[in-house]
Amino acid sequence: MIVVVIIGMLAALAIPGFQKIRSSSQDKAVLSNARQLAAATDQYMMEYGKSTVSINRLVGLTNYVKSLDTVAQESYPLVYTAGVPITVTGVGGVRTITYGL
Repeated sequence: MIVVVIIGMLAALAIPGFQKIRSSSQDKAVLSNARQLAAATDQYMMEYGKSTVSINRLVGLTNYVKSLDTVAQESYPLVYTAGVPITVTGVGGVRTITYGL
């Protein structure tokens, strides 16, 4: 019986730590995706002299970013504008991450 209690206590301590590490790794992956989109946006805008671009022109097999895989149920903007930070919403269902400026 004591062994079960000890195992339960260890699990109670380990689970929050695991969840924190998981959230942190998801945030880093989403931030990496946002960086790739920002670089692709800058390159597209320099090449074509545009101030806005849709995600369809950035992501695809023949575009700047080959694929954009979601890692935490996040949503990326559909349109990018020069000078405006990239805001990714719904990370892990609740968090928002902003990259740029």
